[in-house]
Amino acid sequence: MSLASTSPAVSPRIPPYFFSTDHRQRCLVQLRSKTTPLEKYIYLNGLKERDSNLFYEVLLANMLEIIPILYTPTVGDACSNYSHIWRRPEGLYVSIENKGYIRDILRTWHTGSAARISVVTDGSRILGLGDLGANGLPISIGKLDLYIAGAGIKPSTTVPICLDLGTNTQKFLDDPLYLGVRRKRPDTEEMDAFMQEFIDAMKEVFPELLVQFEDFSTDNAFRYLDVFRSKYRVFNDDIQGTGAVVLSGFINAAKLSSQAAGTRLEDQRILFFGAGSAGIGVAKQLMSFFTLLGLTEEEAKKRIYANTVDSKGLITADRKGLQEHKIYFARTDYNGPPLTNLVDIVNYVKPTALLGLSTIRNAFSEEVVRLMASLNERPIIFPLSNPVSLCEVDYADAVEWTNGSVVFASGSPYKLIEFEGKTYEPGQGNNMYIFPGLGLGTILSKARHVTDSMVEQASIALSASLTQEEKDDDLVYPRLIRIRDISAQIALAVVRASQKDGVDENALFRNMSDDVLLEAIKSKQWQPIAQPPPRL
Repeated sequence: MSLASTSPAVSPRIPPYFFSTDHRQRCLVQLRSKTTPLEKYIYLNGLKERDSNLFYEVLLANMLEIIPILYTPTVGDACSNYSHIWRRPEGLYVSIENKGYIRDILRTWHTGSAARISVVTDGSRILGLGDLGANGLPISIGKLDLYIAGAGIKPSTTVPICLDLGTNTQKFLDDPLYLGVRRKRPDTEEMDAFMQEFIDAMKEVFPELLVQFEDFSTDNAFRYLDVFRSKYRVFNDDIQGTGAVVLSGFINAAKLSSQAAGTRLEDQRILFFGAGSAGIGVAKQLMSFFTLLGLTEEEAKKRIYANTVDSKGLITADRKGLQEHKIYFARTDYNGPPLTNLVDIVNYVKPTALLGLSTIRNAFSEEVVRLMASLNERPIIFPLSNPVSLCEVDYADAVEWTNGSVVFASGSPYKLIEFEGKTYEPGQGNNMYIFPGLGLGTILSKARHVTDSMVEQASIALSASLTQEEKDDDLVYPRLIRIRDISAQIALAVVRASQKDGVDENALFRNMSDDVLLEAIKSKQWQPIAQPPPRL
């Protein structure tokens, strides 16, 4: 008998009973054996390299456990340490040194014209951690994993990019393991020229691509969104995505707050603590809350107060050297001495809602929170800074200091807590609720641009997605476990908004009913190939 006729069907390098066990469960056991979140991140990163299909199977089946590892809060640690934990090429670096040859660099990415979504960061303002330079790539990778898990974007159509433009953080320039170019960041003229070449090259090499800008410095975030949004298929998640997800949560929070107080929704007054790109972006998006109720733009603006995180306090129009993006919300109705203490500002404004985007840990002190509770039956407190180490107030403190009356949503995940015999469930204003569905709807509608209406309708669709059980539990966001269905509903709203704005190029969707279109969207959501059942 020949050797070939007696050879086993399975390679002898694979354990004999490998296929009689569930390898997904084995992966979870190995993941949970790691002692730190960063070790878990590294393990998942390796699993994706070895077997990406298995990685996404495990992710989809265990999203609540794994998303905080792949993204906030653990991704902050991954970025801070990326030059030291780097193991293999994962994304595309486009360097300032590649200027003049950016098209050639982009053509090296394997997706080619099949690319549909790219997350692009320049690493200049990673979460609340500052300028991390080339270490920012995990932000792009993590966001794309959330597109795949949350909306069903096909992994092979994604393009994670870090623009390596140098860094102004000296410790990275001095680090012998730092992965990026060793130079200071470019001035405005040099960066503008680079960004124009980059975005033109992206459109040429990836003609059907949607570009999400992520974690650019405040001024550049607004600048490049304004410059490119009407000419290219781009949006900025820090400005528009954060604004949309907060608007959605605020719609539901305001209903709870106004119902408890017996007041009108339009009587809400919102105080922002933090006036960077995220803070001002959210403030502009929350204008929609009031204008949708019938208020004029000026009436809406009067109900929004912005406070910087420096010693200058409440933003007023007479402040010298006011940054461009802050001017819109500068107050003209206050003529007293500068209000720099948050307690004094809350006493002056008497807000119904306090929103934090400051990245200052514990900025909402016990005195501030108790003052909010004394002013409101159900105070709305949204500490939205990421990660948890930079959050303005912890959930347990907010519940205790308001005696359980707080309407709460944070940027980072918090667990259920028990207080005086009752269980409280926090909301999380996670951008993952918005950008996957917004991206999916934009891609499927083949929208030429991402319009303000598309973002607004995404937010409204999210606020309307709560089940009756979630409403009965006083939640302001749906439970994240339903994210794929939620993303499909958001994508439907985005497609309809693109059609109404006349920017869609997918004529096939125009004559479909909503029910048929929703099913068509769900049919486009990618699923990993299921692992065969254990062989008994």
